[in-house]
Amino acid sequence: MEVNDASHRIIADLLEARTGQHMSESRRWRVTTALAGLFREYGITNVDQLVCLLADADSGKLAKRVVEALLNNETYFFRDRMMFDQLATKVLPDLARKRAASKRLTIWSAGCSTGQEALSVAMLILDQPGLWRDWTIDIIGTDVSEKAIEAARNACYSQFEIQRGLGVGQMLAHFEETPKGWRAKPALKTMIRYKQRNMLDPVEIEERFDLIMCRNVLLYFDPVRRVTAFDRLADSLRPDGWLLLGAGETAQGRTLRFRPTEGHQGLFVRTTESEASERHVFWPVEQKAAK
Repeated sequence: MEVNDASHRIIADLLEARTGQHMSESRRWRVTTALAGLFREYGITNVDQLVCLLADADSGKLAKRVVEALLNNETYFFRDRMMFDQLATKVLPDLARKRAASKRLTIWSAGCSTGQEALSVAMLILDQPGLWRDWTIDIIGTDVSEKAIEAARNACYSQFEIQRGLGVGQMLAHFEETPKGWRAKPALKTMIRYKQRNMLDPVEIEERFDLIMCRNVLLYFDPVRRVTAFDRLADSLRPDGWLLLGAGETAQGRTLRFRPTEGHQGLFVRTTESEASERHVFWPVEQKAAK
């Protein structure tokens, strides 16, 4: 079903205003599919009719549900397994050495969706008991979607969801079957705190993180908001911490705040002031995008 330009702009502007996500033309085809459930519930057949309902003064609840429906919450356990292998073999051992004195590790899963990513890194830690014994591990998952955060806190997954990325051994070790689905065991579930939050908002978490996982989130932002997002991430990361992006994402040429680590896909570290100065060739591009 074709979405006319005016209605598309209204829906796109609503999504961008509430979440900062830019709805490109390549994502336009998803609109009617994503909103199909709301169409049935409200007895309408197209986006034009939905826009008319949104014009009502009491449409706040509907607008919120439209935004929730348009958000892409696609996720699964150990998504892009190679990247989690890098965490297990390089990043986490490196942080174990750096934080040996304090025995405290802080991790932020930004854009955590329904919790599988945060749970995956928690499983990596639980599966290395010798390395993390007597440590304080604090994992925070945030997402702009209230519905996704509720699901993450519940930590109960269908048979389909639990089998996406998990082997039988991990499934039985860390989850228990219930009448409602596979629920994370207390040892795993209690490692993570969840909070609804837009990562574009000013940093409000005082503590800085040793590892930030922000995967397949930045690709939904326009260049201006992407620069802002990188600034938020850099301000939230310890100087010697690690940033993990998605397989198809990069910080190169997008920001002065991070540089890649050679030989490791998706892994970035903060740049020092001197490094940023040496890379000033990118600065005019960033300045132009930020205006």
